[in-house]
Amino acid sequence: MALADLVRIERNEDGIQAALGVLKQRFGERFQTGQSIREQHAHTTTYIPAQLPDGVVFARSTPEVQEVMGVCATHRVPVIPFGTGTSLEGHVNAPGGGISLDLMGMDKIVSVNAEDLDCTIEPGVTREALNTYLRDTGLFFPIDPGANASLGGMASTRASGTNAVRYGTMRDNVLALTAVTADGRTVTTARRAKKSSAGYDLTRLFIGAEGTLGIITSLTLRLQGIPQAISGGVCPFPSVEAACEAVIATIQMGIPVARIELVNQLQMKAMIAYSKLDYPESPCLFLEFHGTESGVAEQAELFGEIAGEHGGGPFMWTQVAEERTKLWKARHDAYWASLPLRPGARGLSTDVCVPISRLAECIAETERDIEAMGLVAPIVGHVGDGNFHVLVLMDPESTREIAQAEAFVARLNERALAMEGTCTGEHGIGQGKAKFLQMELGAGVDVMRAIKKALDPQNILNPGKIFSFD
Repeated sequence: MALADLVRIERNEDGIQAALGVLKQRFGERFQTGQSIREQHAHTTTYIPAQLPDGVVFARSTPEVQEVMGVCATHRVPVIPFGTGTSLEGHVNAPGGGISLDLMGMDKIVSVNAEDLDCTIEPGVTREALNTYLRDTGLFFPIDPGANASLGGMASTRASGTNAVRYGTMRDNVLALTAVTADGRTVTTARRAKKSSAGYDLTRLFIGAEGTLGIITSLTLRLQGIPQAISGGVCPFPSVEAACEAVIATIQMGIPVARIELVNQLQMKAMIAYSKLDYPESPCLFLEFHGTESGVAEQAELFGEIAGEHGGGPFMWTQVAEERTKLWKARHDAYWASLPLRPGARGLSTDVCVPISRLAECIAETERDIEAMGLVAPIVGHVGDGNFHVLVLMDPESTREIAQAEAFVARLNERALAMEGTCTGEHGIGQGKAKFLQMELGAGVDVMRAIKKALDPQNILNPGKIFSFD
């Protein structure tokens, strides 16, 4: 995508230079303007060109975030919050320059309330760090987008992942948060109570806002008990359509799957080679069940029967932790496994989500598109909730291949929208999907824009993302 196609943000040169001077004096070595640091804070995992900030502040507390916002509001300078940098649609780019606010130093676990099944953390805590900390409590945080993302970033992009079919997304697992707004105020959106009817649902207003309404400085999260037993396994199918039909039947029968992941034939070929798996080179479902020992065994057997009715099987499942760990590591390594399919290429990951009844049709049409366009593009999916990802392997230096990838992504998103789905199930909008959001919600985008203007009238919080300000 060329820079000319992105939302344009006018650069405030005088304000930026003034803010750089103030922040350097205030933060010393925790304020950096070096080229490599700025590049690290504007990298993109797509073909959208990197747009570097002018400086990076490494914040350690909410008052420091407030200070940065105060300086930048005074000088009308953009602020782009930064976690681990695993977002996929240009979320951390700085189209108008400004300050990247790195929150990874805010990594304290403030409290764990085991009796209430919740905890309060700072935004720089990663999901793996939280679950390591929680291990001895018998609790865990279930949202698993694959990457070891920061939980503040996961909330900002409304992330989900492999466990969403059972445990929901970040929207369902954040009880409350605090955020610093564009004028430097700290807003608390809710309390620790499990439910409330007190006013607007401000928590969910900030979840998925991608840093355009405020900078999250703490989160209160819902926790789950570690299951007594877990079973998981792999089931091959003769076709993607047969696998999707088995998914639909499984969900409709009410089997409480914790994970149900689709891998198409090309992706399975890549994973077998990369992770040394001993499974058939065909479309497969990866599944996991949580519960009691008898419960997970019964669920696995029921799924095996459903798979057989749709031409699949045998369902190879186990309760042995080491075998399950190998299985899910292979699934999480799907991106790296795919790259050798086209050595030297770069992966463009895109996702859509459709009603589960349209899933088989949507994936089948997408595979036909891939073949007709001559692309190398494996597919994986969190198919229990109708969400799937395509990784287009392309040469990011080739204008022809960029145009071809853009055309493919456009067709994919239009197909999902025509099936009453969404242009993104979990990657977010960022810069890359703004035009598809307009197609999806129409006048709803005007409502979002009105909220943005009310909370950030100078348009300094992550500008150029989700929609145009004007």
